[in-house]
Amino acid sequence: MSKVYVFLADGFEEIEGLTVVDILRRAGAEVVTVSIMGRKEIHGSHRITVLADALLEQTDTSDGDMLVLPGGLRGTENLEGCPAALQAVAKAAGEGKKVAAICAAPRILASLGLLDGREAIVYPSMESFLENAKICREPAVADGNIITGRGMGAAVPFAIKLTEQLYGSQKAQEIAREIVYTE
Repeated sequence: MSKVYVFLADGFEEIEGLTVVDILRRAGAEVVTVSIMGRKEIHGSHRITVLADALLEQTDTSDGDMLVLPGGLRGTENLEGCPAALQAVAKAAGEGKKVAAICAAPRILASLGLLDGREAIVYPSMESFLENAKICREPAVADGNIITGRGMGAAVPFAIKLTEQLYGSQKAQEIAREIVYTE
């Protein structure tokens, strides 16, 4: 069973964060939602309150197989302002673990130098942040241990791509059929 940590911050895009949690749990992953806000109640970008499983300051994410950063502009800004989250992401990526970000959040990976020379995608208005990446136009793209997604409309293909990265294409296709994403 793979272990995945999904970092949540006030202003996160609910569909991007929760779709990942839902689909990866369906695939069999142990998914832990981690608040970076010092409290478990996280307020999404559309005023949906989510109760995180854990607080970052009380969580050791080093046993994770994957770390995921949902987007949402304010959520991304809050993640950028959290040195402990940035350190965890940089450490995981440096160890070859899978790191994923969607919508505005890939700009965090770019700021850490994790997208340099890699294929990546980000929300269209954020492409200038990926100056050293090879920008793609796909809903989701994996390049090595880094996975990026374009935005809210790409939440399902992004989560399916994460499933594929953890469990292989057969499992990803099975989950896609199960949720009627593909026939």
